[in-house]
Amino acid sequence: MMGLAFINAIVFGVQGNAMRLLGKDTPTHQFAAGAAAGTIQCVICCPMELAKTRMQMQGTGEKKSSRKMYKNSLDCLVRIYRREGLWGINRGMVTTLVRETPGFGVYFLSYDVLTRSLGCESNDPYMIPKLLFAGGMAGIASWISTYPVDVIKSRLQADGVGGVHQYSSIADCVRQSVRREGYMVFTRGLTSTLLRAFPVNAATFATVTLVLMYARGVEQGPKDCEAAPHHTPIQEQTSSL
Repeated sequence: MMGLAFINAIVFGVQGNAMRLLGKDTPTHQFAAGAAAGTIQCVICCPMELAKTRMQMQGTGEKKSSRKMYKNSLDCLVRIYRREGLWGINRGMVTTLVRETPGFGVYFLSYDVLTRSLGCESNDPYMIPKLLFAGGMAGIASWISTYPVDVIKSRLQADGVGGVHQYSSIADCVRQSVRREGYMVFTRGLTSTLLRAFPVNAATFATVTLVLMYARGVEQGPKDCEAAPHHTPIQEQTSSL
């Protein structure tokens, strides 16, 4: 939960600044800005997910619960660092980059396309449901586009729990996984991931969009004797998320 706060701050901050640097609001720029945001947030995302995976895996295979190896997530990362150094803390970084860079590109591109298609405008009485739908579907599109990579990343980060290493590389992990479980291994856990993705991303995108609309409305209110506009299309509001 602590990691997610930093990740969302980085993602939306980098994406907004990237859109301002790119200038014109186009689907291509939305994808590029999202990809840039996904790449940069990997610095936090990879260690965070490593700690989460190791915390969830501890005690696996034991008949009786023994003393926990890790007290909390921070303790988990400290212990990994002491044993394996920076390489250990960043285990799975390559696969995280391969997942997050295009994944966030698809994420922001999908949201932009959907909000434009749905005609989300600030005076629309159904604006919030439309934002929730667009955000949820953007999350689903992002996960579907990169889920096979996530399966491999999770297996690599879980590898070594209990001191036993199964995989020597990314390619070896792919090869062994396919040999044992077939190509359907790349969809393992997809249903539960998508069920989580819709509400999480619906809430995230709708909240960010509404907060930015409110903040910009206050910040960019009418000056001097200029009349305030009746409404602003949501597309303009979301162009620099």
